[in-house]
Amino acid sequence: MPRTAHEVVFVDGVRTPFGKAGKKGMYAETRADDLVINCVRELLRRNPELPPERVDEVAIAATTQIGDQGLTLGRMAALLSGLPKTVPGFSIDRMCAGAMTAVTTTASGIAFGAYDVVIAGGVEHMGRHPMGEGVDPNPRIVAERLVDPSALVMGSTAENLHDRFPAITKERCDAFGVSSQSKFDQALAAGKIQPDLVPTATRSVERGWGLATADEPPRPGTTMEDLAALKTPFRPHGNVTAGNAAGLNDGATACILSSQQAADELGLTAKMRLVSYAFVGVEPEVMGIGPVPATEKALTQAGLTIDDIGLFELNEAFAVQVLAFLDHFGVDADDERVNPWGGAIATGHPLAPSGVRLMTQLAAHFAERPQVRYGVVAMCIGIGMGGAVIWENPLHADYLTDDTPKAAAS
Repeated sequence: MPRTAHEVVFVDGVRTPFGKAGKKGMYAETRADDLVINCVRELLRRNPELPPERVDEVAIAATTQIGDQGLTLGRMAALLSGLPKTVPGFSIDRMCAGAMTAVTTTASGIAFGAYDVVIAGGVEHMGRHPMGEGVDPNPRIVAERLVDPSALVMGSTAENLHDRFPAITKERCDAFGVSSQSKFDQALAAGKIQPDLVPTATRSVERGWGLATADEPPRPGTTMEDLAALKTPFRPHGNVTAGNAAGLNDGATACILSSQQAADELGLTAKMRLVSYAFVGVEPEVMGIGPVPATEKALTQAGLTIDDIGLFELNEAFAVQVLAFLDHFGVDADDERVNPWGGAIATGHPLAPSGVRLMTQLAAHFAERPQVRYGVVAMCIGIGMGGAVIWENPLHADYLTDDTPKAAAS
């Protein structure tokens, strides 16, 4: 029988403050699953119009699905957050784009008509579960030269990207890192970051219970001189440092997605409408270039061009990959459309959750900029992939009019 596609909207998103991974980090003795459970509970608290029994699915991403990040985390998070036992859940993994994939996968279910309302997000406790813990890569991938061994080390792939694009110098990357720290600090001082942070209980045997209310990674006041003195751990006399790349972090995110019809029925406010999304594969040795073809594909599907994009939320895994994206599309690094509140170089990048952080910030930018119609969220992804999601601003004067791209309208 014929089916009607349903419009998918982003209702709300939250995250924990992001912590530094390791024994000295604020979440060192806090369970990973408790971080994302806290996010789910906060979404329900912030959106009392949503009856818990109307949630049709909970999709939670984690890159290292082991220990307190294992055991079908989406289902466990649903049960432990107080959702009815009738609400199912599942886990998903696409490394750095885990939460992004949780969003696009469940959004596809909404568009198809299988769901009305879902919760999607991610969690990563890199201090407790380092990337690659328990992994046993098939030896053929290197022995048969399917990839260069550097493809399995994300920092090495960033150095490879510098080789591919020699015009992207260490100085440019350091300047981008300084700018990210500065923009985040300014946004924090203006009270823009705090509304979507979930105060999160922390546990320590020595210090007892605490409350995390702010991100640990940011380094306000960072200068070019500071970054010039840092080591290049992935290559002698290289380009990638702790100052122009995201750190190792712990944290969680979650968001509510629904059909436009369900949002109208329940009185939920749509902050963004899904236009298109795309994931692509690229050479694993230069995985940082992934967002370029992913964004090109998403733009083509939507019938848009890069000139239609009024806001960019680009994950700053490494400055070099963001600059490669911007150079390709002819966008200046200091363009006010790009990461207005800074990015992962400042806030941290706990792998799987980051996609929803980017989306939540894009929704906030839309609220401040009704003149902007379209925004893109894009990420590079380990083992040679890229992801991009294009959203539309419901506050724009032409929202869902007849000139909406045909690929986006139902």
